[in-house]
Amino acid sequence: MTGLARLSLNQETIKQWSLPELAEGCAKAGVRGVGLWRAPVQEYGPERAARLVRDAGLTVTSLCRGGFFTAIDPAARAAALDDNRAALDEAATLGTDTLVLVSGGLPEGSRDLAGARERIADALGDLAPYAAERGVRLAIEPLHPMYAADRCVVSTLAQALDLAERFPADRVGVVVDTYHLWWDDTVAAQIERAGRGGRIASFQLADWITPLPEGVLLGRGQLGDGSVDFRWFRERVDATGFDGPIEVEIFNPGLWARDGSEVLAEIAERYRTHVL
Repeated sequence: MTGLARLSLNQETIKQWSLPELAEGCAKAGVRGVGLWRAPVQEYGPERAARLVRDAGLTVTSLCRGGFFTAIDPAARAAALDDNRAALDEAATLGTDTLVLVSGGLPEGSRDLAGARERIADALGDLAPYAAERGVRLAIEPLHPMYAADRCVVSTLAQALDLAERFPADRVGVVVDTYHLWWDDTVAAQIERAGRGGRIASFQLADWITPLPEGVLLGRGQLGDGSVDFRWFRERVDATGFDGPIEVEIFNPGLWARDGSEVLAEIAERYRTHVL
């Protein structure tokens, strides 16, 4: 895929749209890819959602999210593995080959980052054979370090690759998300490393804007509104040979309050201006 044909819309970017509205809106706008989230898919029904998207001529580029592997309690760990197997089933039903993982933060009272990362590796070892059976790749997403305590102890692309490279590349890959990685002065080398190993499972875009909102989760910016050099990222990802979808994933209440078609048209224009 080349140019605008690679653009994929993550469902959370226009959260105000229902699944049918998402399918219709993307089809009308000529956007052929969508990244979906588990909660609305479960509410609508995975099989029904798969038919809806397929009938609209769309491809599901990723399903978010699995993960949260860092629990110490055996029962909690078993529950997380069961939930991730269900997520893999949902991804296979939707026809996507990518399950995005938010790996999990520190358990309450713990300060053991290394131990938490080893529990992620253990969980990947348990899940990778099942993922292969379902034709879905586990995609480790490193999150900005501000999320390390409560959401994701994998903070850099290097850390994500250190985990992924313990497993075959067709089973475990990584997510390159500009929002989380733009600040890292080693990211160019790590993107090249990921490309050499065939590890790039997903490439996602959102801008970094300040001041960050309270809670920080909903502070992603529209393309071009902040500090990220999207073309720089795209050129380096392209140089690895990755030519898959480029997914715009923005959590921003300001976008959610607007007309969805207007937001999507703006995304396409910003994509042309700042990414291509």
